[in-house]
Amino acid sequence: MTPVHVVAAPDKFKGTASASVIAEAVCRAAAALGHRCDPVPMADGGDGFLEAFGGPNRVTTVTGPLGDPVDAAWRLDPARAVIEMARASGLALVGGAEGNDAVAATTYGTGELIAAAVEAGATRVLVGVGGSATTDGGLGALRALHPVQRLRSVELVVACDVRTTFVDAAAVFAPQKGATPAQVALLRRRLERLAQVYRHDYGVDVTTIPGSGAAGGLAGGLAAVGAELVPGFDLVAEEVRLDERMAGADLVVTGEGFVDEESFHGKVVGGVLELAAVLRVPALVVAGELFTPVPSPVTAISLVERFGREAALADPADCVQTAVGEWLAARP
Repeated sequence: MTPVHVVAAPDKFKGTASASVIAEAVCRAAAALGHRCDPVPMADGGDGFLEAFGGPNRVTTVTGPLGDPVDAAWRLDPARAVIEMARASGLALVGGAEGNDAVAATTYGTGELIAAAVEAGATRVLVGVGGSATTDGGLGALRALHPVQRLRSVELVVACDVRTTFVDAAAVFAPQKGATPAQVALLRRRLERLAQVYRHDYGVDVTTIPGSGAAGGLAGGLAAVGAELVPGFDLVAEEVRLDERMAGADLVVTGEGFVDEESFHGKVVGGVLELAAVLRVPALVVAGELFTPVPSPVTAISLVERFGREAALADPADCVQTAVGEWLAARP
């Protein structure tokens, strides 16, 4: 068998395995057959954003979404900070929708993390905004950042995994955070009013910016004070030089826990496949479960179909290693 160069660029298998664990499993399968493998764990702005940049090397105690202190991990290397807002203001910190107060939940702690990064010398701050407990339009974060002039010499970049606009965040996301229909209506009115405030105070109409509704409007709030909102996958791919690492490879392996129609719209799997097509690199998708076909001529493997649901959920990394090893061994 002729050795080949494999790039492992998966997303997380949400709830079961991180992107780095899956990438390493792919590389173990490749190495066992004498192939070279480059692990490149990916993210699109949500869970796993921090890990895609090497994981945390700092911890700061900040205000959690419901006011309790939380120890939020982040990264600084050397003047670039990487912040995953869910570490400070995430829904998981309050036990999910059942434990959340959808109206009171605040992004204040995320603002404190950004302030800590700036005070530590960061001149470029990347913020991933998935998994929030909040629909406060970023007001809490801006209060923590006051005076916002401190951001004047800072490049603030927000990685979004959605294109939802500011006011629509209430209807689209708040129910997932425990909001009742009456609370959704209240939150929408609050976002409408806040958009007027941002327009008056900062001269920015956040209602027209794609992605401004990410994290319950946090993205829009940060945009009001100068942040650039970008697609999360594109940002991560650029920062980790995914195109350079894939150029000349013989195979790229990507995947996530559930591949569905959304996977091909701004998410990791779709982004990797688009780049693979441009670079003419063959691609393999490994998913916990497949709910939609992948585009031809890409091959896809469903762990649930191959190993059964129990095994696929219990040890996805081992299943990935076995499945990729089998596929590589059968490859001409």
